[in-house]
Amino acid sequence: MSHKAGFVNIIGKPNVGKSTLMNELVGEKLSIITSKKQTTRHRILGIVNEDDYQIVFSDTPGYLKPNYKLQESMMKFVESALLDADVFLFITAADEHDEEDDVVERLKETDVPVIVVINKIDLSDQKKIEKLYDIWQKKIPNATILPLSALHKFNVDTLFKLILELLPESPPYYPKDELTDKTMRFFVSEIIREKIFLNYHEEVPYSTEVIVDSYKEDDRIIRIMAYIFVVRESQKAIILGHKGNAIKKAATAARLDIEEFVDKKVFLEIRVKVSKDWRDDPTKLKHFGYD
Repeated sequence: MSHKAGFVNIIGKPNVGKSTLMNELVGEKLSIITSKKQTTRHRILGIVNEDDYQIVFSDTPGYLKPNYKLQESMMKFVESALLDADVFLFITAADEHDEEDDVVERLKETDVPVIVVINKIDLSDQKKIEKLYDIWQKKIPNATILPLSALHKFNVDTLFKLILELLPESPPYYPKDELTDKTMRFFVSEIIREKIFLNYHEEVPYSTEVIVDSYKEDDRIIRIMAYIFVVRESQKAIILGHKGNAIKKAATAARLDIEEFVDKKVFLEIRVKVSKDWRDDPTKLKHFGYD
């Protein structure tokens, strides 16, 4: 029996539904999801294994013009995804503005199979979807165009089958029992960061980073100590809230999600620290896992 394997890299602008689609395709919540742009900051692999294939999905930050060094590092993850794909999933959205950009031009010239996914079709109508279909067929003539709703799981199975058809024959790249390349500490920090995006507003979530300082597991419980880093003292006060109520709410929500993720009781302690201008400090960015 032949075996297929390859890297399927998911690329698109912020807030088009890349992470929602990645989680649906993998069948696990590996990428955090909020309605705010730039929620995803890293390149996250999700591996789907069967006897005769291995699909290595790769979620990436939404590409944009960087305004500070953190965003420059995020765009390096996008650039790496543009270089090592066996199949490209370019995600656009039915409510997205139509603009030309360098990524589209590069996909137009590539020899790698491209699938343009028009996501969020539940927010549009048939006439507009047909128009978008024609627009993208002209923009990237070598691409397969597929309207889809990741949120409502419409056409996700069709997309998965299409990916399988396009994968090259290859031995697996990872052991067959692996789901991702990230550590448990990484996913704990991402779950906490998701709760920050969901519970705080304006600039505060974009000024935060989460580091898991300790992760200790015994037979009964996992004990986790994590730090939330912010840029200013005023943001620390917002994160904590009156009498610590805001951080308690976010921490409780994070603990419940972590417990579901690890299927075990969790004791979670979160502290808040100020790290001035960490988003533009190469040394601090490297400490936080950005190159």
